[in-house]
Amino acid sequence: MTQPERVCVGAIAGAFGVQGEVRLKSFCAEPEDIVGYAPLYTEDGARQFDVTLTRGLKNGLGARLSGVATKEEADALRGVTLWADRDKLPSLPDDEFYHADLIGLTVVDTGGAKIGTVRAVHNHGAGDILEIYAPGRKQALLLPFTKAIVPTVDLAAQRIVADPPEDL
Repeated sequence: MTQPERVCVGAIAGAFGVQGEVRLKSFCAEPEDIVGYAPLYTEDGARQFDVTLTRGLKNGLGARLSGVATKEEADALRGVTLWADRDKLPSLPDDEFYHADLIGLTVVDTGGAKIGTVRAVHNHGAGDILEIYAPGRKQALLLPFTKAIVPTVDLAAQRIVADPPEDL
């Protein structure tokens, strides 16, 4: 797995108002920083947007995107994810990771036995959770992404060492 050249930094939650503004959900630590990573691209790279923030909103930001002038055009973008070039993003300390870097990594237990592969990283407000696909399991394994449960992330070796609770 090579690191993707782009990282998802936000999503369009729909239109805001009647003049082409969008409701933007930023995935950045500082939501307003999303503007500095422009141009932003759709996941397939077919479209790119410059971003101008217009106002803060509950659970998001009001924004204007280049090329979007009407409410209908803004509504058509609902659910579209926005991606930034990796080289525009800040470098992270050794113990922090972009979610995109974790997806696809092999997860092993502390004895080296394979548990599965990271399929997604979720955060519902209480911290990151790794969704691990494990062959033979009916449901994905969900592990809290904490130092206690996940003591080692080795991007170079493309693996994560986990110490899951025994009841999992």
